[in-house]
Amino acid sequence: MEKKVLVIEDDVNIAELLRLYLEKEGFKVSIAHDGGAGVAAFEEEKPDLVLLDIMLPVMDGWGVLKEIRSSSKTPVIMLTAKGETLDKVSGLEMGADDYIVKPFEIKEVVARIHAVLRRYGGDEENTQRRLVFDKLIIDMDAFELIVDGKRVDIPPKEMELLYHLASSPNRVYTRNQLLDEVWGFDYFGDSRTVDVHIKRLREKLENVSDKWSLKTVWGVGYKFETRED
Repeated sequence: MEKKVLVIEDDVNIAELLRLYLEKEGFKVSIAHDGGAGVAAFEEEKPDLVLLDIMLPVMDGWGVLKEIRSSSKTPVIMLTAKGETLDKVSGLEMGADDYIVKPFEIKEVVARIHAVLRRYGGDEENTQRRLVFDKLIIDMDAFELIVDGKRVDIPPKEMELLYHLASSPNRVYTRNQLLDEVWGFDYFGDSRTVDVHIKRLREKLENVSDKWSLKTVWGVGYKFETRED
């Protein structure tokens, strides 16, 4: 069943970009550009999830969140340029389910939406978003990479590339396949981009385990190779 997402965001460009990607993911999207309109749209649309900016005209995001929580447990993800810890804590204490700081990667927002909806039992898609190997955890729900027990900072695109390769161990992908499937229709660069991202991933993963590795298949592309004991 098609899930409904309400985007409450005063920046028209950001709102429309979110609409574009979320509709591509199969969501039905409605948009409100101020807090008052957002509350009205929430009551009328009864969405499955809300993406909520904090700095809004008419009524700020805190006020909108308070109004939503007065009558509903619908999941809310805060979208804001405010990155201070206090703002995050305040949002979560008021009942937000997640918090993403601008500027953000749209695909990270999509991943967070799926994760939050699954926690509420409302998302049957992409149920396996956490991959575990020897000394390696690729957790797309939390957007975290754990290497040898330690969290490693990693740009979203590197994370997506690693997850994509590791989701199909020992399958060889050409550079063009990876560009299509990871970067998508909005990318206009060349295949060397894949090589650069693989190089950076190897720097993070080198010599961690002898049970898996990122392998180059010369003349073809790359694979996440796993080895039996």
